Amino acid sequence: MKIALDAMGGDFGPKVTVPAAAAFVKASGATVLLVGDPSQLEPLVEPYDTDRLIVVPARETIEMGEHPVSAVRQKSDSSLVVAARLVRDGEAQAFVSAGNTGAMMAAALLTIGRIPGIERPAIPCPIPVPSGEAILLDVGANVDCKPKHLLHFAVMGRAYLEKVRGVPNPAVGLLNIGSEVSKGNELTIKVYQLLEQSGMNFVGNIEGRELFDGRANVVVCDGFVGNVVLKVAEGLAMRIFDTIKQEVAASKLALLGGMLAKPALQRVKQRLDYTEYGGSPLLGVNGVAIVSHGSSNVTAIQNALKVAEDAVRAGLRDSIASLAAELGGENSD
Repeated sequence: MKIALDAMGGDFGPKVTVPAAAAFVKASGATVLLVGDPSQLEPLVEPYDTDRLIVVPARETIEMGEHPVSAVRQKSDSSLVVAARLVRDGEAQAFVSAGNTGAMMAAALLTIGRIPGIERPAIPCPIPVPSGEAILLDVGANVDCKPKHLLHFAVMGRAYLEKVRGVPNPAVGLLNIGSEVSKGNELTIKVYQLLEQSGMNFVGNIEGRELFDGRANVVVCDGFVGNVVLKVAEGLAMRIFDTIKQEVAASKLALLGGMLAKPALQRVKQRLDYTEYGGSPLLGVNGVAIVSHGSSNVTAIQNALKVAEDAVRAGLRDSIASLAAELGGENSD
C-alpha cells in the first residue's frame, strides 16, 4: 500500500512530516510518498535509510491563508494537489494533509471527485463519550445543507464507524434543540423524517447537553452548527483546564491535592487530545483523503497515516458507495 503525504503541509512542514512518516513505515508495511520540495525533503529522509520513504517532487506550496479553490487551480504543482493526483492516477491508495483544510477539500473534489450518489463530502470529528466511540459530522465542510445531505452524512458516518473503527450497528442521532419530534427548524424536521425511514439505528434527536453521553455514535448536523459546537467545546475544555491550574496553584493544600490528582488529569487530557486521533477522513470523496490539524505534531501525523491505512484496508470508499447506491429514491430534497 502507498499513502501520499503532503510533506509541506501544516504549521511545521517537513521537520514534522518526515519523522512522522519514518515512524509510521517502521510500524507498518505501507510505503509513504512524501510530496514536496526535494531540496528540503531528501536531506531529512536520507538518515532513515529505507526504501519505503519516497520523495515525489512538487515545487509549490498552498499556504494557510490562500483562497482554497483559486489556490488549487493556480498551483497545479503544489504538494497538496500532486498528492491528490497520485490517488486519482492509482499511484497511491490514500493521501494525508495537515495543510489548508479548504484547499484539501477543493483538491479532493476537483481531482478525485465525489462518490456517486453523494453530493456533499463531510468532515467527522471524534467526540469523547463514557465508553465506545462517537463522531459529530459535519464540522465545517458544508455550512448550508439540504435534508438529503444530512442523510448522506449519517450514511457515511455509520460506514466509517462500522468498517474502520469496528463499531457494530452504530446508533445515529440528529443534533437538535429538543428531543421531541416536532422540535427544530424546517431542516431538522425534514431530516428527522428521512432518518426515521432510512432503516438505520436512529435514536432520535440529541440535545447539545446529550452530545457527550454516548447515546448516539453518529450525530449529524450541518457544517455551520457542527463547527460552532466543535469550537465551543474546544474553548470550554481549555478554560476548564486553565481554571484547574489556577485553583491548584492558589494554596499549598490545593497544590498537594493537584499532585495526587495529576495522573487522573493527565489521562483525561489524553482522551481529549486530538493528536491521539491524528486526522479525520473527508467522507464522500472518491478515494481516501485524511484531514489533519494544522498544528499537528509527529504523533498526530503518524496517527493520521494509520487512519488512512485502516480506511483503505477496510474498504471505506466502497462501503460508502454501496450504501449510497441503496438510498435510491431517498435522495430527495
